[in-house]
Amino acid sequence: MRQRTSPERQRRDRRTARDRAMPKPYDATTKWMLECSPADWLALTGRAAAMVVVVDADISTVSGAADKVLRLGSPPRKIMHLEFQARPDAGLPRRTHTTNALLGSRHGLPVVSVIVLLRREANLSNLTGVYEEREEEAEEPYLTFRYRIIRVWQLPVEQLLEGGLGTLALAPLADVTEAELPGVITRIAERVKGLPPSQRDELLMAAYTLMGLRYDEELINQLMRGVSGMEESVTYQYVIGQGRRQEARRALRLLGRERFGTAGEDVINALEGINDIERLERMLVRIVHASSWEDLLQTP
Repeated sequence: MRQRTSPERQRRDRRTARDRAMPKPYDATTKWMLECSPADWLALTGRAAAMVVVVDADISTVSGAADKVLRLGSPPRKIMHLEFQARPDAGLPRRTHTTNALLGSRHGLPVVSVIVLLRREANLSNLTGVYEEREEEAEEPYLTFRYRIIRVWQLPVEQLLEGGLGTLALAPLADVTEAELPGVITRIAERVKGLPPSQRDELLMAAYTLMGLRYDEELINQLMRGVSGMEESVTYQYVIGQGRRQEARRALRLLGRERFGTAGEDVINALEGINDIERLERMLVRIVHASSWEDLLQTP
């Protein structure tokens, strides 16, 4: 007998599929948050400095770019390197060490590395805060590298709600239950109410985007619709529209498969190229009368 999948497992599988299809928004969001107020991120690591500035993270001659790099102190006394991680990656400690060494060589300063885990799924057993390399069968490692780990889901939600704006959008991912989430969203909305509209919208969208790492899209939309100013946000409308388009295309592929057979690559590409949500909805209505994929794609 086929075992039933629990609702929680189904929600997790949907989030995983969504992440695979669209992996980059979380990266862009966290980098924007850090640039918005780097001192707030420094405070999150438990450190303080008279001056904190974002510096060039490019080390592309060897391995690309680090997530974000801060220069601490005036005159500069050290570098802080932050890596944001939402997916499991067994190679993360080694890569973090490589980046640390390259940044130290480039800037000629000590480098402190911090891995920010955005959700539990990224928390692999080898993320211990220590990375070691040793020769085969050797008792002592010839290299020991230490790094800091911040597990966002373990952070007290009050620390983020009352902290700086640069880390405010992390609050829904902190140590909070789904039942407490509406209150958290209300608190975030209150914090950003008096900000200039552009900054307010950016912060609300950052929270909206990051919530996708943990919660169902339906729940997120339900909560965010009640936030003042969110419905008027151009960015929010774009994101919601994209979600509706994807759902419509998915429904068309499923229903069309029953009537016309599995869609070929040319049909899939044609569907992906249709951005008019009203046309996609007209196609859904007409699918019962269309004679083929080609006929359905002629829907005006």
